[in-house]
Amino acid sequence: MTYIIAEPCVDVKDSACVDVCPVDCIYTTDEDNMFFINPDECIDCAACEPVCPVVAIFPEDSVPAEWAKFTDMNYDYFKDRDLDTLKRSL
Repeated sequence: MTYIIAEPCVDVKDSACVDVCPVDCIYTTDEDNMFFINPDECIDCAACEPVCPVVAIFPEDSVPAEWAKFTDMNYDYFKDRDLDTLKRSL
């Protein structure tokens, strides 16, 4: 299981989650309007969830129904991405 960042993060992009992630699996670019958690790198430690000031981070199986589309958005964000390039853009 991974964690999903949902709608409350849109246009907020508070980096508290990034600061506490022990495996640096949370990504964004200047062009993005939110953060995304790499499901292949996330170790399910939940460190990001309690520090999110807008309550936007949920375990994948607990994403509220109204934000379910963010699960697919999160997975799609990492499809065919060069993670080395993405990491350098942070």
